[in-house]
Amino acid sequence: MGLALLLLGCGKMGGAMARGWLASGAIDRVMIVDPHRPNDPVIATDSRVFWVSEAAALDELGALDAVVLAVKPQMMDVALTALASKLTGTPLILSIAAGKTIAYFRPYFAATVPLVRAMPNLPAAIGRGVTVCVASDGVTAAHQKLATDLLSACGAVEWVEDEKLIDAVTALSGGGPAYVFALIEAMTEAGVAVGLAPDLASRLARVTVAGAGELVHQSELSASTLRETVCSPGGTTLEAIKVLMEPDDGWQPIITRAIAAAARRAQALGS
Repeated sequence: MGLALLLLGCGKMGGAMARGWLASGAIDRVMIVDPHRPNDPVIATDSRVFWVSEAAALDELGALDAVVLAVKPQMMDVALTALASKLTGTPLILSIAAGKTIAYFRPYFAATVPLVRAMPNLPAAIGRGVTVCVASDGVTAAHQKLATDLLSACGAVEWVEDEKLIDAVTALSGGGPAYVFALIEAMTEAGVAVGLAPDLASRLARVTVAGAGELVHQSELSASTLRETVCSPGGTTLEAIKVLMEPDDGWQPIITRAIAAAARRAQALGS
């Protein structure tokens, strides 16, 4: 017997998860609640998908294994007010809404309902992300496995025991793609500064970062070992790395300050 799911919100993240669930063959049905009917042909044509425009329009839900909350945080109050009264039983509630704590969700659901808060990142939209989860009291090993299985449709899944660590996760992996995009921008500008045409510099930076990312994804070697393999003694790359790894004004102090700033902001928003 496959799973019965309700997906609240079918944007980039929700849609990526839905495609993964359908491809896995592990679900019997998924009810999607979204004001915009899914236009993804994989989702739109699958007989296991049922679409409802808004939570207030939900009728009899039947037994559900999990409810995945993927609407924008600012829309969550209205959606949950309409949804909570219609739920029966104790399905797993799995939220990927940024900044919404377990304590925020608790008033909407019975104390016996298991809650999992998850923080994905943007590459999850193409199945190559990483999502970090934290569980409420009462979440069993079976619930954790279910959450891991559902989120694996979008990439790797990790767990932490302390919800406060989600702020650090938000700063590192949640915002991390933006830092990489900023690196591509900086490499492009540096390429132009040494004489390359802007279009060529942009292409070289994009493909180089994408290729390096795929290499570290496939390799069992550490990032530091991979870096060392590129740096020949007395070579050109080593000269650049010396600059980037300056202890006072190199990458490490800058990245450390940046992630600390993001973590502080995440903490402030959460409170």
